[in-house]
Parts: sequence; C-alpha cells; structure tokens
Amino acid sequence: MKRIACCFSLLFLAAIPARAQNADIKFIADTLVIQADGIYQADPDLATLTFDISSQDKELKPAYDKASAAVQKIMALAEKNGVAKADVYTGVLRVAPNYNGDRKKTARSFSVTGEVELKVRDFSKLGPIMDESVTDEITDFRSLTYSLENEEAAKQKAVGAAMNNATGRATAALEQKGQKIGALRFANVDVSQLTGAQEVNVAQLSYESRSAVLMGTSVESFPYTSHGHAGEAHAAPPPPPPLPRPEKISLRATIQCAFQIL
Repeated sequence: MKRIACCFSLLFLAAIPARAQNADIKFIADTLVIQADGIYQADPDLATLTFDISSQDKELKPAYDKASAAVQKIMALAEKNGVAKADVYTGVLRVAPNYNGDRKKTARSFSVTGEVELKVRDFSKLGPIMDESVTDEITDFRSLTYSLENEEAAKQKAVGAAMNNATGRATAALEQKGQKIGALRFANVDVSQLTGAQEVNVAQLSYESRSAVLMGTSVESFPYTSHGHAGEAHAAPPPPPPLPRPEKISLRATIQCAFQIL
C-alpha cells in the first residue's frame, strides 16, 4: 500500500505543470518541456520541365512516327543546352485507337501520347529550351517546377535551427531559477514546407502564342494579332521575356522536446 501511495503521489505531482510565462514552456516534475520552431530558406537549384506529346493520324505508323520525332527533338534540344542524359526522362508512347462509337468496326484514327521530363540545373537554359521546344502542334509545354534537389539536407538544417531555438529558450527559462538543462529525454519533430515547389502551368504554349508572360507562379498568354483590315497578315509575336528568378523555398521545423533539469 505504501508503494502504491508513493507512486500515486509522484504521478499527481507530475501532472501539475508549474507556472510558465509561455504556453510552449512547461515544468513537469524535474523535466522541462519546450516547443520551438526553426526556419531554413534556400534558393531553388532544380527546375523540372514537363512536356506532353500528342499525335493523331488515320494510320498508326504516321501518328507514332510524328510522336517519336517530337520526343527525339526535345532530347536533342536538351543535349544542345547541356542537360545530362540522366536528367532526361521519356515515358512509353501510348497508342489509343479512336472509333465511331462501334468498337467492332475499324478504327477511324489513332492517337499516340507521351511525356518528356527534363531536370535543368542551369536556369539560364530554361528560356532557350522553352522557346525552341514548342514549335509544332504535337508538343505542348505542361509545367515548369522549381524545387530543391536535396530537400532532405534542407529539412535537416531546419530541424537544427529548431533544436537550437529550443535549447536557447530552455536555457533562458532555467537561468531565471538558477538551474541548468540536462540530458534530452525525448524529442518530437515535424517538418512542413512554407513556400513549396513553385509550379508554372501553361495549358497551351504553341508557336503562335509564344508570348506567355511568366510572373512568379502565374502565367498569362496573349495572342498577338493585327487589328488592320481583313486579309492583313498577322503581326509576328515578340519573343517571351526572360524568366524571373524564382522565390526562395522556406522549410519550417517544429520540435517538442523534454530536458532534464539540473
């Protein structure tokens, strides 16, 4: 009975938090529980370009040949701009027959679709690649995404900043009582992304509408045409402006830990 009563008293004392100036700092028995955040910011160092390939013809071979040629064109353009072969990803070309509602009949045409993805580290090459890649009705530019190549290293730095903040706050809290922090008893870490990978989406970026204006993470396309008399030739669209430098990517780490009080 004495042993049970003693355990009950210890549990009761441990459940009563001492007064603290901040809700993120709690004194429980001989343990200090504290929560802190850490933020790490970095410029993105990797851009991912994604292209859609789509070809259609009455016969399968011409449709497949045109789609295959479009893929080879992007691969050659990537090599020309210094993109390593390991950073060029081409999926399998998918073939789909098109029927007039009755699948028992002969297909009226064939569609061939695919995807090409480029990993670009030299951002100065993005403009030339985008400008030269979409010059036909087969290749469409789907998206441009900015990210960190080594996101895990960035997360570790955010966690390190959070731990430093937690240790600093714990030290400051105990100095007021003439005490010091001891061993770390437990820690719980959560990492979230404040400003994530920035994606630029373009539904259609054809040769005739290359005047896309990229502002941050938004894109608007403006077709340039003349407003003269009927039959007058269309004005040639100006080249797209250079891509702006993407925003920094911020990672936040939240750590909740308990230190022994000495």
